[in-house]
Amino acid sequence: MPLKKNAFYAQSGGVTAVINASACGVIETARAHRDRIGKVYAGRDGIIGALTEDLIDTGKESAAAIALLRSTPSGAFGSCRYKLKSLDTHRREYERLIEVFRAHDIGYFFYNGGGDSADTCYKVSQLSEAMGYPIQAIHVPKTVDNDLPITDCCPGFGSVAKYVAVSALEASFDVCSMARTSTKVFVMEVMGRHAGWIAAAGGLVEDHGIPVVILFPEVEFDEKKFTARVDTLVKKHGFCTVIVSEGCKGADGKFLADQGSQDAFGHQQLGGAAPVVANMVKQALGYKFHWAVADYLQRAARHIASATDVKQAYDVGAAAVKLALKGHNAVMPTIERTSDSPYRWRIGVAPLAKVANVEKPMPRHLITADGFGITPACRRYLSPLIKGEDAPAFRNGLPVYATLKNVPVPRKLPPFELR
Repeated sequence: MPLKKNAFYAQSGGVTAVINASACGVIETARAHRDRIGKVYAGRDGIIGALTEDLIDTGKESAAAIALLRSTPSGAFGSCRYKLKSLDTHRREYERLIEVFRAHDIGYFFYNGGGDSADTCYKVSQLSEAMGYPIQAIHVPKTVDNDLPITDCCPGFGSVAKYVAVSALEASFDVCSMARTSTKVFVMEVMGRHAGWIAAAGGLVEDHGIPVVILFPEVEFDEKKFTARVDTLVKKHGFCTVIVSEGCKGADGKFLADQGSQDAFGHQQLGGAAPVVANMVKQALGYKFHWAVADYLQRAARHIASATDVKQAYDVGAAAVKLALKGHNAVMPTIERTSDSPYRWRIGVAPLAKVANVEKPMPRHLITADGFGITPACRRYLSPLIKGEDAPAFRNGLPVYATLKNVPVPRKLPPFELR
C-alpha cells in the first residue's frame, strides 16, 4: 500500500451535541498530516453514503467552517440507522464498501458511532484483508447512552447528562413554586434503552434539595413500590420529580414505553413512558402532574454542552487519526479516567473485538438499595462529566452553527441498490 491514502469518515446512529466535534478532530488532524493522508471524504448520511458512493469532499470546506463544527450539534454530513448485519447475510454490502474504498484510493476508515458501528468497523477490517485491499478501520466512539464497554465514558453522554440535570433542576424549581395549590409531581422521560446512565444524571439535583425518584432500565419496575415512594416524598416535601428512562421495564420484561414497532436496527421503538408513569401516579395517589419527554432536545442541546464532553469528543476524533498513522487497525480510542478529584483523564485504546455488540449497563453499586436513586460513587462518576461550559457564539440571539457545502465527489462505479 502506498504511504499516502485517502480517508473516509462517516457518522452513524442517533447524533449528539458533540459528534461534530469528533468530526472536527478527525478532519483537522488529517489535514495536519497531508504527507500521509490525502483527501478526507465523508459519507452522506453515514454508511449509506459509502454503499451508494455518495461521498462528500471535505477538502472543499474552509478551515474556519471545519473549526466551527466543534460547536455545532447534529451530524454535519448526515447520519443513518442502517444496520449491516453478519458477513454471511450481508456480504454483498461489505464487498461494495471495499469496492468503493478501492475506487477512491481510501486506506483509512473512521466510523463515528455506537456499538453497531463498532461492529461494522470491525467486520470491514476483517473483510478488507480477505479481499486483498487492507483498510485501517478505526472506530470513533459516540453514544448518548454511555453504554460502550472499556471506555470510562462515551462522547455525547456528558452533554446529555448536563442537559438532563439542568432541566430537571429548573423544572423542579417550577413544580416546587406551584406545589401548594397545583402540580405536585413532574415526570421527565429521558433516553436510555438498556442503560440508565442518562436517567442517573437527574439524581444530581438532589444536591439542591430536590426530592427525586429515578426509574432505571437495570431495576425491575414495581408500580406499588414506585407510587409509595412518590407518596412519601410528596408528603414530606410537598412535591416530587420523577426521572424515567425510556427503557424502564416491568416484571414481564415489557418496556413501559413500547410502541409496538422496531427501528432499523431491530430495536423496539420506544417513547411514552412519561405519560404512563404519570397516569399511574394520578390513579394511585390522585396528585396533579405534568410530564415531558426530552427526546431530541437532550441530544441536540449544544448551547448547554459540557466542556469536558466537547474536549473528549474532539480528542477521540484526533486520536483515531493518530492511531491509524501509527499502524493500528480494528481499534477504538477510549477515555481512561486517572483521577476523580481533581478530574483527570487520558486517551487509551481498545480492540474492536472487545467492543462490538457489547453493552455496558450501570453497575448496581451506583444505584441505591431501594432502586430509586444514585449513590455517592455515582455522583463522583457523573459530576466531572457535566462540568464546564463551552457555549457557541451567538448572533442576533441565536447560536452560530456551521452549514457545510458538502460538495459531492464524482462517482466512479455503477449504481448500487440498497436492500
